[in-house]
Amino acid sequence: MSIIGWLIFGLICGFIASKIVNKSGEGVILDMVLGIVGAVVGGWLFTQFGYAGVTGFNIPSMIVAIIGAIIVLVIYHAVVGRRTY
Repeated sequence: MSIIGWLIFGLICGFIASKIVNKSGEGVILDMVLGIVGAVVGGWLFTQFGYAGVTGFNIPSMIVAIIGAIIVLVIYHAVVGRRTY
């Protein structure tokens, strides 16, 4: 998949995961970054359990990436939510 494909894939998965976790998006750039990181995390986790990870721009890969992005978002909110200024 090309770089532009990964960016679009990450944006879609990050946006969906943001809507699931906190009902509002985090912003285009952060959604994209969290979606791409989530795809990597989800792919790694799924391969550790013996399943296929992210294999391209398809529905099973999108589910893996969304699950990974949800995990990344929960960790992100746990870290950022505890900051005090």
